[in-house]
Amino acid sequence: MRVIIAVVGKPKNDGLATAISEYEQRARRYWPLRVVEVKDEPVRGGNAGPARQREGERLAAAIGGAHVIACEVGGRRMSSPEFATWVQGLRESAADVAFVIGGAYGLSDELARRATSRISFSSWTLPHELARLVLVEQLYRAGTIMRGEPYHK
Repeated sequence: MRVIIAVVGKPKNDGLATAISEYEQRARRYWPLRVVEVKDEPVRGGNAGPARQREGERLAAAIGGAHVIACEVGGRRMSSPEFATWVQGLRESAADVAFVIGGAYGLSDELARRATSRISFSSWTLPHELARLVLVEQLYRAGTIMRGEPYHK
């Protein structure tokens, strides 16, 4: 199984970018990880729908036929041990898995419908950069849990 993290935009905050990069490297010790960043789309005339649609098309093209897991409010919430067990179960299915994180306006309707699973990191809406950091940190933590290793900060 290959884990794909598909996100809209690059981290704009240097501190978050550094933390994301650090945890992506740590997570790669446990999972074959590929990160795909697609261009964010400007919103014109206050209507986010067309921008969300174009971002969704870019995300869909980037992940190909992978099993889609939408990261969004309202998805399943899990403890870290539950998440570790769940991801390990995905690994055993041997399919590529794409965690998708939409941009500032969320995921396109089409991509959300394609998702076979939805997960949430919080009841709160998180900025997509912060959601990305939480996801990669939890993937790293899941790897340490599955191997019975201590979690290093």
